Amino acid sequence: MLSRTADNLFWIARYMERAETMARLLEVGARISLLPSVHGYRSEWDSLLQASGTADGFDRKYAEPVARNIESYLFFDHDNPSSVASCLRQARENGRIVRTALTTQVWDALNTAFQELKQLERQPRSELELTQLTDWVTRHAAMVRGSIGATLLRNDGYDFLNLGYCLERADATARLLDVKYYVLLPRVEFVGSGLDNYQWMTLLRALSLHRAFHWTYAGEITARKIADFLILNPQSPRSLVASVEGINHALHRLGRAYGRETVAQVRGRQLNDMLERVTVEDIFDEGMHEFLTRFIGDVATLGYHVWESYLTGDVR
Repeated sequence: MLSRTADNLFWIARYMERAETMARLLEVGARISLLPSVHGYRSEWDSLLQASGTADGFDRKYAEPVARNIESYLFFDHDNPSSVASCLRQARENGRIVRTALTTQVWDALNTAFQELKQLERQPRSELELTQLTDWVTRHAAMVRGSIGATLLRNDGYDFLNLGYCLERADATARLLDVKYYVLLPRVEFVGSGLDNYQWMTLLRALSLHRAFHWTYAGEITARKIADFLILNPQSPRSLVASVEGINHALHRLGRAYGRETVAQVRGRQLNDMLERVTVEDIFDEGMHEFLTRFIGDVATLGYHVWESYLTGDVR
């Protein structure tokens, strides 16, 4: 496969997953904002900007991190390359470039999302409920992913799509988890409190994993159980370990298809080995935020090696 075609397929997946992540971040903020404010807490809306890595861009454009501005910046703003609108447009544009590598069903799913987005952008913002917008994004993201799984050949193009999805999802789950760091007071008496547990449950609901968590773990909800579920449990579809396993599966298939391994395969296995060795106790001892920051950096490094190995036209 030509490297530019692989690059377009890879970024279709990354942009679709990123659009869904922005929607889920907004849902987390909306749910947590319903709680009574507690003196000393960081703004739950500001926490979304910090965790999503968009705080600097927002600060350059808006003076106040109020809900309405943040909703607009993370959903509709084309000056924000990670906004839902920017990601959907970029996913559709990448799909248009490699139209012949996609089935009719995949292209229709991408194009329908794009056309409906244009209709949403023409509506007055006062008529659009945030929950309506986030549900719309997650529905269309599922339609694209479903059409890929149901209709595409299991060839190297399919592997580049899955590699993009899994890399982006690993980063996204870590960032969604990190919202807890920015929202919670750095005071020990709130850890394990009803408010703490409510915020963890809010995160599960925003990830559509509330019921799956209860199927997996009995008894009371605790931060350690939820951290285990979202980081180390391979049965959890959005967990860090499940995402890294998906990355390595795609990289293994690409290595076999092209008859050689690259540094991307080596770094992928190293990241997987780290997650297999670590325990929840290790994560809390290091600090959740510190562990997640390190993991996000490792995923970014792995993404660079994927780009260098497969997407530049110079396979290494």
